[in-house]
Amino acid sequence: MDINGLAAIITGGASGLGGATAARLARAGAKVTIVDLNAELGAAHAAAIGGHFIRADVTDEAAAEAAIAEAEGLNGKARILVNCAGIGPPAKIIGRDGKALPLADFARIININLLGSFNMLSKFAARIHDADLVNGEERGIIINTASVAAFDGQIGQAAYAASKGGIVGMTLPAARELARYGIRVMTIAPGIFWTPLLAGLPQDAQDSLGRQVPFPSRLGQPDEYAQLAESIITNPMLNGETIRLDGAIRMAPK
Repeated sequence: MDINGLAAIITGGASGLGGATAARLARAGAKVTIVDLNAELGAAHAAAIGGHFIRADVTDEAAAEAAIAEAEGLNGKARILVNCAGIGPPAKIIGRDGKALPLADFARIININLLGSFNMLSKFAARIHDADLVNGEERGIIINTASVAAFDGQIGQAAYAASKGGIVGMTLPAARELARYGIRVMTIAPGIFWTPLLAGLPQDAQDSLGRQVPFPSRLGQPDEYAQLAESIITNPMLNGETIRLDGAIRMAPK
C-alpha cells in the first residue's frame, strides 16, 4: 500500500518503538492517531508529528472500539494498525523468597501484550473488512509486535515470552482468516532495542547489552523498527510471517 494519505493507528505510540513508527509514518504522509495510556507524552508526540492522540486501554473492549471509531472520525477509516503497546517486567516463576509468581502478575503481562494486541486486531479488522479496496487490491495491514523472547526467552521471562509467543502463534491463522477480506497480518520480533526503559540504565550497562548483538554490536534504534514497519506496509507480498529484527542475536539463558 502507498502510505501517503492513509489513516494509521499506532498503539503504544507515545514513545519507544511505537513513537518512532508514528513519526516515520507521519513523514511518509500518513494521517496518524496515537493510542496510549500516557496522555502527557502521547499528546505531545502527536502534536509534534501533526497527528492526533486518544487515551485508551488496549485491553478494554469498549475502549478499543471507541478509540478506532474516534480515529476514523478524525482521519477517515484507518487502513494501518501497528500494535506496539506492551510491558515487559521481569517475573521469575519462583522468587527469591521461595514463593511462586502470583497468577495475577502473570495474567497482567498476558492481558496487556497478547489480549490487548488481539483486542485491537479484531476490532480494527471488523471495522475495515467491508471497506473499499486500497489500490484495488487490499483493505488494510495489521502489524503486531512480538520479541525474540518468543523464541529464546530468558530466565525471568516466562510470562513475557508466553505473551510474545502467543502473538507469533496467532500471526499465520489471523492472516489466513483475514485474507478473504484483503487484510494482511504481520509480526515484528525485535531484539535488544533502545527504549525509554533502557534509557534509565547507565551508559556502560547499555553498551554491555549492545555488545551482545553480533552485528551491528549495539542496541537497535526505534526508527529501525519503524523502517521495517514501513517496508511491510508498502510490500503487499509480506503476509502471515514473523520477522526477527535482532542483529543475529540469540539470547542466553540469563
